[in-house]
Amino acid sequence: MIKVTQKESKSWVTFTLPAETGTSVEICGSWNEWQKETLKPKKNGEFSITKVLPNGENYEFGYIIDGSGWVCDGDTECIDSPFDSKNSLLAL
Repeated sequence: MIKVTQKESKSWVTFTLPAETGTSVEICGSWNEWQKETLKPKKNGEFSITKVLPNGENYEFGYIIDGSGWVCDGDTECIDSPFDSKNSLLAL
């Protein structure tokens, strides 16, 4: 699930995945040169992270589940990447 709260020139984007996704989740995106960031487990077992991103841009991203594999977010459009896989597309 992705929740977006827009204010002026920025958006607060919260990425949340259910507990049954795995034991660890990382996100990589074009907003930070594809560096891995760990989603934090919440008390209910969900994984979550919030990013503050400029509006008016498109961002590609994906999740790494349990240290392997590349997964698109079901709430976004998935587009082809240059690495023969799919990236999620977030338009702000």
